[in-house]
Amino acid sequence: MQVVTVCNHKGGCGKTTTSINLAAYLALKDKKVLLIDLDPQGAASTGLGIDKWHLKSQMYDVMVRDIPLQEAILPTEIPGLFIAPCNIDLSGAEPELANQIARELILKEKLSPLQDYDYVIIDTPPSLGLLTINSLTPCSLLLIPLQAEFYALEGMSQLIKIVKMVETRLGNMPTRRVVLTMYDARTNLSKQVEEQVRSFFKDEVFQTIIPRSVKLAEAPSHGQPICLYDPESAGAIAYKQLSEEVLQLGP
Repeated sequence: MQVVTVCNHKGGCGKTTTSINLAAYLALKDKKVLLIDLDPQGAASTGLGIDKWHLKSQMYDVMVRDIPLQEAILPTEIPGLFIAPCNIDLSGAEPELANQIARELILKEKLSPLQDYDYVIIDTPPSLGLLTINSLTPCSLLLIPLQAEFYALEGMSQLIKIVKMVETRLGNMPTRRVVLTMYDARTNLSKQVEEQVRSFFKDEVFQTIIPRSVKLAEAPSHGQPICLYDPESAGAIAYKQLSEEVLQLGP
């Protein structure tokens, strides 16, 4: 089972869009995929057509009330793609878990019975708190979406510091990859940022570049990944290519 944590503590970088669409395209390649919505905004849940306000169980219950993760999992419109949704209640998890023993390992322990999934994709909150650390502990592939804008690399040192802390203290050393998002090929700025990012991260940057796309922005409001909303769009083609690169990394 490959656990892919999609993480960047800067909002607006395409993190949730990447989580939803990577999960969808992996499922379309006959993989059994679980998307875990660990961002209290619940955007990944909404983006897959889930009514996040009427959930019998959700990630807050898994993390705080100690219910099995299996009880929170729902099917989606795409065969083979499942989601463990959340809503704003999850924002109360961090203070409630603050004094709990082994609080960084909760999600890893909850995932351990679910070995029948090929891929688990975790959409993280735009922060470097306890929920994000929980997502990094079981992670085998850390996927960092970077917006192709001037401040793309700002704050990366903080994220890398947290990742190294998880490596040192908790013994997990995931493969790291970066994907450029919201790329506008018409501008010199996007090209300059790409050059800067490839220079900094070298071979850790995926070849696939996710373009700035109206269709990608519209799809979540219809509760659909881009492969259903507009499968011929540039954004759809890009995420299909990204899923192929992820598959090439192996389990």
